Amino acid sequence: MRAPKFAVVVTLASLLLPAAALAGVNVRFVAPERFADQDFRSPYKREPLMKELERFLQRVGELYLRPGQTLRIEVLDVDLAGRYEPFNTRFNDVRVMRDVTPPRVKLRYRLEAAGRTLASAEETVSDLNYLMNIQARNSGEWLPYEKAMLRDWFRRRFGEGQRPRG
Repeated sequence: MRAPKFAVVVTLASLLLPAAALAGVNVRFVAPERFADQDFRSPYKREPLMKELERFLQRVGELYLRPGQTLRIEVLDVDLAGRYEPFNTRFNDVRVMRDVTPPRVKLRYRLEAAGRTLASAEETVSDLNYLMNIQARNSGEWLPYEKAMLRDWFRRRFGEGQRPRG
């Protein structure tokens, strides 16, 4: 009998918790089929890429945004690190990383709290030294250079002066 009462209490508490106490990141991709990177032109590749980038930005937001802050990000363009090299027909789905093919993300953001806009801008985020990032290179995760670049950008824009939570 205790379990149902506990469930009711938890459910009521979550409903009564003010939305302003929660931090969050809302991500929207604007015309992703026209992004610079060719992987966004294929719906089979585009959807997983968008989901991965959205999940990543939401996780980073949990670390750096203060309670009650909401960050709205519009992703305007993405060019992933590296390029497919057309002359390499045996490995046509392998990206070749070179220093002239850095990751780049163009975005527009608005940071809000209590109905007020705290910051907003449109920026192009890029990392010309992405190949020097040993952690990203050895991470084994998907989109390591893009994630490292966006994590650094997020920390510089929204995390200065505060320690990440978690």
